[in-house]
Formats: sequence, structure tokens, C-alpha cells
Amino acid sequence: MTLSKKTRYSIEPVLFLLPLLAMIGLFIYYPLVQNFINSFFRFSAFSPQKEYVGFENFVRLAHDKVVVTALKNNFRYAVVSLLVQVCFGLVLAAILEDEFFKKYSVIFRTTFFLPVLISITVICLLFTFIYHPTNGLLNGFLSLIGLGSLQRPWLGSSKTAIWATIAVSQWQSTGYIMMLFIVAIQKIPAELYEAAELDGAGKIRKFFTITIPQVKETFFVASVITVTGSVLVFNEPYILTAGGGPGTSSITLAVYMYQSGFFKDMMGYASAIAIVIFIISAILAFVQIKAFGTGED
Repeated sequence: MTLSKKTRYSIEPVLFLLPLLAMIGLFIYYPLVQNFINSFFRFSAFSPQKEYVGFENFVRLAHDKVVVTALKNNFRYAVVSLLVQVCFGLVLAAILEDEFFKKYSVIFRTTFFLPVLISITVICLLFTFIYHPTNGLLNGFLSLIGLGSLQRPWLGSSKTAIWATIAVSQWQSTGYIMMLFIVAIQKIPAELYEAAELDGAGKIRKFFTITIPQVKETFFVASVITVTGSVLVFNEPYILTAGGGPGTSSITLAVYMYQSGFFKDMMGYASAIAIVIFIISAILAFVQIKAFGTGED
């Protein structure tokens, strides 16, 4: 039996999509569903036996003080990352695309983007030397300029460890967001800026009335990337503070999930934490879509 020409044309796009749909189903949706099922069990990674416990893992999670600390730290990551990576990244991109900086912008773009190309493990090891309490560059610099009273064991104090860790993330990631905005700004028609100049608009006014509205879609994408990355952050606190220390002062949800699963061997509880991370990420993405009224282009 031969298919009609119309039927064949309607099936062909589906056939091309099948390999991709199969990979998405196998590597994204199947693990997600399996993790959701695992969150209702108590089991060990080294035993095939699973004990059904219902919502016990979620009830325990709701009363876990470490989870509260981790949520606070993830929230701090998200707020600081939005302000520094997204907002400051946009300002930085606008400055580098200004006519005055055009001839130097290649040097600055390369300089700001270089940290993105360095492995996060290497960056964290580098900053352990910078934050070293006695021989570190940061405390040495503070002493040199007469601010020795501000010297701290930056990664050894529960008050400063999380902020020192967050600072490392901003140093590495701002250049990437900046490049996204640079590409978006370069696509803005020059006629808009020329018309604004004829109306007597200065650089700051052009930034708020032309640049920001024209890069709204990129601002949305950058915000989603940044907030999602803040919820999932793992490497920086795990490497810099030896798993969220001192104590649990700099722990994040991803670090706590890893510790629960692979150190405490509570795979069901770790799965419950993973579900919470997924729900928070989905809610934040939905809120951002509604707040920006964008994401369609």
C-alpha cells in the first residue's frame, strides 16, 4: 500500500524529529519521571531493595533546617547574579558598544570573556589562594592600602563564606552575559540612536529609552539562564568551602542533594531534593515569563 503524496509530506517532518524526540525522552523525561518515583522510596545506591515511604521524604525535607539554609543561599545567589551578571552585564555591554570605546572594545571584550573559558575547578583553586587568610592576595591588598581591619578568613567564616563564593561566580559568568547583550545591541538599528540624538537625547536617556526596550528578549533569556544557574549552583560552594562549610553556612540545594545521595547514601531523600530543585526552577521560569511578558520571539 502506497501513501498519498499529502500523507507522505505530513509524516516526513515527524520522522526527522523522531531521533531528537527519542533522545529527549531517554535522557530528560525518563530520568525526571524515574526521579519523581524514587522520591517516594527509601533505598541505598548499593542495594536493589526499595522501601515505599510515601511522602515521608518530603515531610522530612520540610522540617530540615539545612534545606532552609540552602534555600536562603540559593536565593542570595539568584539576587546577586541578577544584579551583577544581568544588570551590570547590560551596562558593561552598552559602554563597550559606545562610539567612544569602539576602538578598545575588542580588548575589553576579550578580557571580560576570558574567565568564561577557564574551568570552574581551576578558578575555584585560584580563588582559594586569593582568599587565603594569611598569604592571600585579598587580605594582602587590604593591608597594603591601610584597610587591615577588614581582613577576614573569607572562606573560613560562616558570615563571609557564602558571599565570597558568590563573588567567584560573578567574576566568571558576567562576561558571558555581557557578550549576549553585545550581540543584541549590535542588532539595534542605528537610525533609532540617530533620531534620538536629533531630539537632543543624551547617552543615559538613549540607554533607557532605546537600548533596554530593544534588548528585552535577551534580558529575558539572560535572566532565565542566570536564575536557573543560581538554583543549580554546585561547583563553587563544593570546591571552595569543602562542601558548603563552615558547617552548612554556604551549602546550596545541589550540594545538599549530592551529600545526601552519595555521602549519607539516602538516595530517596536526595531524589526529593532534586524534585524541589526542579519545581523551584520551573516556577521561577514561569514567573519570569509572566513578569517580562516576553519569550515569544
